[in-house]
Amino acid sequence: MASYLITGASRGIGLELVKQLLELPASQVSKVFAVARNVEIDAIKELVQKHSDRVIPISASVNNTASLEKAVESVKGKLDGQGLDVLVNNAGINGLTTGGIKGMEVDQLSQILDVNVIGVQRVTAAFVPLLEQGTQKKVFNISSALGSFALASYIADMPTDAYIISKTALNMLTLRWAQQYADAGFTIAAISPGWLRTDMGSKDADLSVEQGVSEVKRLILESGKEKNGKFLNIKAAKTDDMMWEYDGKDIAW
Repeated sequence: MASYLITGASRGIGLELVKQLLELPASQVSKVFAVARNVEIDAIKELVQKHSDRVIPISASVNNTASLEKAVESVKGKLDGQGLDVLVNNAGINGLTTGGIKGMEVDQLSQILDVNVIGVQRVTAAFVPLLEQGTQKKVFNISSALGSFALASYIADMPTDAYIISKTALNMLTLRWAQQYADAGFTIAAISPGWLRTDMGSKDADLSVEQGVSEVKRLILESGKEKNGKFLNIKAAKTDDMMWEYDGKDIAW
């Protein structure tokens, strides 16, 4: 049995991942902590009604240290003396940049970095003591292929500068954690979930959220220490209308 904590669980990838994890037997997934600023939404309430003994809503914001401290205590109390097994840092925000890099507002960059990078640091640092007590010691950061230096030339004109910068920074943050916690038995990796049809991804994206998250779930379940410090890509059959290729191979940083 494994316990999971998912941030950004009120919508999109996070909500769908909570749903798909709960579809697995309790012998495989014992508890799912669904972390979001607002856990009073209908979708989370429905999951609680259906899986009252396995899903636990936790109200917290990744850019609020005090709320995360309270969240740690809540999770600790619900683990009944056990450790936390898997952390998925999924919470993130996006934003368009008008006028190119010169026109990128410093306030926008600061806000996106605070959630997408510093937020991941806050959450991971807060929960790593519980992860150290867990049996799997897995941390997965939901990143994006947009953050890859190797692919930068393909997205030079994409008007999401602050978001792209944040995902590149997140990748290095992931790698630093992976390197420094390898000897402690951790598996820490970044996952590019693909361009998915969520509110953030838009209706024009390559894949449905269900398809992309199913692959994210597979990577989380199957990845062991051999994937520590890697940038993982999902696998999906290529069609002519897809922008990206999902070959299941590690992405170059």
